[in-house]
Amino acid sequence: MSTILLLTLSNVFMTFAWYGHLKFFHDKPLWATILLSWGIAFFEYMLMVPANRFGYGKFTGYELKIIQEVITLSVFVIFAWLVLGEKLKWNYAVSLLCIGLAVYFAFGVNRTPAPAA
Repeated sequence: MSTILLLTLSNVFMTFAWYGHLKFFHDKPLWATILLSWGIAFFEYMLMVPANRFGYGKFTGYELKIIQEVITLSVFVIFAWLVLGEKLKWNYAVSLLCIGLAVYFAFGVNRTPAPAA
């Protein structure tokens, strides 16, 4: 469970690093925005690297990446709604459903045990 929590927290930082400037720093010079985003992303790496290290062995590399992508999209949907004020359109919802199916196929069908770490 620590892997999932760390991945979630890291994705909150990364979402703000990548997209927060669209709302909060759009009037700043691009170079300053890039430096600020790098500073925020530093904290993402401080959480992402341990998440992957602790998770590998419980999950395969593929599974870690799939988990990370689902968390990324989940965090972004909330961010887009609350921070950017964007609505979830039907086609985006269908896209998320397709990703949910990918998770099912990755974890629900003949799951192979992770390699010993």
